[in-house]
Amino acid sequence: AWYVPCLASLETLQELCRKENLTCKSIGITNRSLKSYEVEYLCDYKVEEGKAYYLVKWKGWPESSNTWEPRKHLNCPLLIQNFVRDKNEYLSRGREGKAMKVRNHVKTLKPAIADYIVKKAKQRIALQRWKEELNRKKNHRAMILVENTVDLEGPPLDFYYINEYKPAPGINVLNGITTGCECADCPAEKCCPKEAGFILAYNKRKKLKIQPGLPIYECNSYCRCGPDCPNRIVQKGTPYSLCIFRTNNGRGWGVKTLQKIKTNSFVMEYVGEVITSEEAERRGQLYDNQGNTYLFDLDYDSDEFTVDAARYGNVSHFVNHSCDPNLQVFNVFIDNLDLRLPRIALFSTRTIKAGEELTFDYQMKGSIDLTSDSAEGLSPSKKRIRTVCKCGAVCCRGYLN
Repeated sequence: AWYVPCLASLETLQELCRKENLTCKSIGITNRSLKSYEVEYLCDYKVEEGKAYYLVKWKGWPESSNTWEPRKHLNCPLLIQNFVRDKNEYLSRGREGKAMKVRNHVKTLKPAIADYIVKKAKQRIALQRWKEELNRKKNHRAMILVENTVDLEGPPLDFYYINEYKPAPGINVLNGITTGCECADCPAEKCCPKEAGFILAYNKRKKLKIQPGLPIYECNSYCRCGPDCPNRIVQKGTPYSLCIFRTNNGRGWGVKTLQKIKTNSFVMEYVGEVITSEEAERRGQLYDNQGNTYLFDLDYDSDEFTVDAARYGNVSHFVNHSCDPNLQVFNVFIDNLDLRLPRIALFSTRTIKAGEELTFDYQMKGSIDLTSDSAEGLSPSKKRIRTVCKCGAVCCRGYLN
C-alpha cells in the first residue's frame, strides 16, 4: 500500500468530517463525538437586552458554524481571560479609541478589535502546537517553551527541528570510529582526551576547565565507561529548560533560560545542515539579502565545511548575537574524530540568571574575537553586506559582521 503524508491539520480534517457527516476514529471523530462541541476560542462580544454574548469558534468545526452563546453557557474561564486580556492589550496600544460602541442599544466590539482578538487566539494555538512539536522531537529531558507577547508572529513556516547534524549528500559526519577507552573510572591514563593529546575538558563538578580554542574529546559509544561518566556532557543534550521568545527590539526570536546556569556549564549544541564551503558561499549570497545569519564555519582544522541552521536546527537556531555574549563556542569530538567536522558546543562564560537571554558572538572563532575587517569568510555569519547590530551591549561593535 502507498502512504502519502497529509498536509492538512488535525482540526481541518475534523472540520471536513463534520461537514460531510463522516466518522474517522484515527483523528478522533466517532459517532459519539461527531456532534460534540468544545470551545476553541472566543471571537467577538456583544450585549443585547442586558445580557452578554460571546461569538464562539467550536473546536473541529468550520468558522461557518460559529455561534453566539450567552456567558452563562460557557464553562471556559481561561479562554474568557485570554479574550479580555487581548482586548485590553489592543486598546493599550492606542490602535482604537473606546472598547465599546452603542448602536440601537446593542454594545459591540469594533471590528478591528475583534479581528485582533481572533488573530491572537489563532497565534496562541499555533505556538502551543509548535511547543508540543518541539518537545516531541527533542532528545533531551529539559523542556522547551515558546512565548510571544510582542506581536502576532507565529511559528516559523520553513524550520525543522533536528537534534544532530544533517549532512548534505556526500558528506559523512560519522567516520566509523570503532575504538574507545578502557577506563573503568574515567579519566584514567589512556582516556579519550589523553589519547588525542589533550587534557580532560571537565572538572569533578562537570564544569569546563579548559581555555577557549582547545578541543573537547568526550568518551564515545565504544568506550567501556557508562552513561554517568564525567566525560559525557555534550552528548547528553541541553540540561536546562529554555524558552524561545519574541524580542521587543526588532531582533526577531531569541532564547532565554528558565533556570540559573553556572559559569562554564554546557548549555546547548549548534546543529544544522552540514554543507561544503562552496555551497555556503552560494547560500550566503541569498541570506545576505534576507538579513539572516545562520552559517557557521567548521574551521577548527580547515574551512572545508559549514553548518547551515537556516532551515534545519535546534534551539540554537534562535539564539541572538551579542558583542558581550554569555555563551562561548567550543569544538567537540565524540563519535567522529575527523578534525574537519567538529561538533559545536556553547558553554556559559559566566553565571546566567533565570529569565536572562542567551547570546553568543557571531564572529567568535575559538579564542579569537575577530574584528569586522578580518571576519570576511571566517565568521559564523559569513556575510558580505554589513548588518547593523542591535545587541545593546556597551562594547557593541555596531555591526554583526
